[in-house]
Amino acid sequence: MNIVSLFANIGVAEAYLDEIGFNVVLANEIVERRAKLYSRIYPKTEMVFGDLLDKNVFKTLVSKGKKLKIDIVMATPPCQGMSTVGQQKSDDKRNNLIIPTIKFIKELKPLYVFIENVPQFLKTYIKVGSKNILITDFIKKELGKEYEIEINLADTKDFSVPQTRERAIVLMSRNPSRKKWSMPHKQNKIYTLKDAIGHLPSIDPYIKDVTEKELLNIFPNFFEKKDAALKISKWNNPPHHVKRQVITMMHTPTGKSAFTNKYFKPRKEDGTSIKGFPNTYKRQNWDSPAYAVTMDNVKISSQDNVHPGRPKESQAEKNLIYSDARVLTLFELMKVMSLPDNWPIPLDTSEAFIRRIIGEGIPPLFVKSIFSELKRK
Repeated sequence: MNIVSLFANIGVAEAYLDEIGFNVVLANEIVERRAKLYSRIYPKTEMVFGDLLDKNVFKTLVSKGKKLKIDIVMATPPCQGMSTVGQQKSDDKRNNLIIPTIKFIKELKPLYVFIENVPQFLKTYIKVGSKNILITDFIKKELGKEYEIEINLADTKDFSVPQTRERAIVLMSRNPSRKKWSMPHKQNKIYTLKDAIGHLPSIDPYIKDVTEKELLNIFPNFFEKKDAALKISKWNNPPHHVKRQVITMMHTPTGKSAFTNKYFKPRKEDGTSIKGFPNTYKRQNWDSPAYAVTMDNVKISSQDNVHPGRPKESQAEKNLIYSDARVLTLFELMKVMSLPDNWPIPLDTSEAFIRRIIGEGIPPLFVKSIFSELKRK
């Protein structure tokens, strides 16, 4: 079946669809840099760059969609206006992007529709005309006569993804007598962070505010570890942090926040204490799925970002310190997002750019599980 991907970003969601027999033949993305990278990753997909609210862009997508005989519309509208890690503004214009999405579906009349967003999507109101209406009620009002609509709340950890990430999923079937699209059953096995990255070697962070001599005093094997990491992947590069944060996290146990440390608590550059939430300056746990990947995944000070680490005895201080006092590498994040190791990101792509946007994508193994349901007889 042929798919159009709306709000495609760089195509994280569709990483496995080709291997199970689905063809993403058309895509749309409003940010030019993302659209260009999408086209390099998926050169066979026709990309329409521009705003879905733009009449010409909308008309072009409809025309190309009909010509390419689209069977499935996959739409992942921006969630920043609804996300719990965003500002959750009820008047955020991005919340209203569901309106042209529904208009597009009505024009194209695909067999199936897949809409994904944050859980708050199911509780968000939008203004249509002079009235406020729940997004889900708006979908039912506009498409309920033509489609059987199934609304779900699911966690990616229940579908072979080593990351806990709740998502609202709307599945629509135009002709349910042919095949009704429903969510797959939850998997019996829960994949943990240890399953995803536990086999990878330890990596020391690069401390950006010290000399190389000082760096090697703290991490004598820094360069050997770096070389070993980069042999695995170009994207397995040591993250860069400041010394005070690295030292703090070296004394923070697995699964704990540095705010619970007795002595090595987070501090500002001038040495004064920092106030913060208990899920910041926090190491993850090995034996549970990773926390949701966010846009701030490069910061130790952000939410649940720090590698779990492993305890080792410090000869100098005669007490336990913990390895990997750093955030996850981009390669480790890709494993947590369930992206394939051979996902063809061009080697000249900016790591900082990928880091910022990878958390906006849907774990592709989750998407694969849902789309595989259409293949079942």
